[in-house]
Amino acid sequence: MKKILIAGESWMSFTTHVKGFDTFQTSVYEEGIEQLREAIEKGGYDVDFLPNHLASTKFPYHIEELKQYSAVILSDIGANTLLLAPETFNFSIRKPNRCQLLKDYVLQGGALIMIGGYMTFSGIDGKGKWGSTPVQDVLPVNILNYDDRCEHPEGVRPQIVNEHEGILGLPKEWPFLLGYNKTIIKPDACLAVTINNDPLIAFGSYGKGKSAVFTSDCAPHWAPPEFTGWSYYNKLWQSMLCWLTK
Repeated sequence: MKKILIAGESWMSFTTHVKGFDTFQTSVYEEGIEQLREAIEKGGYDVDFLPNHLASTKFPYHIEELKQYSAVILSDIGANTLLLAPETFNFSIRKPNRCQLLKDYVLQGGALIMIGGYMTFSGIDGKGKWGSTPVQDVLPVNILNYDDRCEHPEGVRPQIVNEHEGILGLPKEWPFLLGYNKTIIKPDACLAVTINNDPLIAFGSYGKGKSAVFTSDCAPHWAPPEFTGWSYYNKLWQSMLCWLTK
């Protein structure tokens, strides 16, 4: 069974409640991985999941560790989480550059998907930071160097523009999405699906490996229930992985 590594798709929230003179705080840990993981597992893949707070220490540091996976998926995780290991940030200890590691992994035959969100691509306030890392070299789109979020609360519908094998069997009409990360397609890449005339799904080959992007979200808020509950939601991710890992 092919193994897939997913990193990201988790967050912690700390809320202050004000009730007249008094205040109190609550905190919560949440994950947005359920639908994506289920879709991939139903496709016959074995999934390892590293939420954001574990990825900083548990994401592989060596190419041999990464090569046990047929594909790596980055979803709503900032580059700093992989660049700034606690040993480096707190104690100035040298560690491998895991963004360079991901590039090497693809060039040596691995597969990579970047899924959109507030911390992937450029992200909110540019904090995603992926465009200034080696990962940019093995993505089929160019990442902007500023806040790239395109919020569409009115909904915007994806459009298939090329019948790529990675979206095989998907219908022409898709549910609305509520936003995405704006990117620019590379000349040597294949743009398969657009959203508001910008890339939504694109594919590329680099060295011996392949990569793909899905520039919107795999879960709320950009992916509303109509999208995550879409009858072709599972087929979408399974088709992309089939092309990437075959």
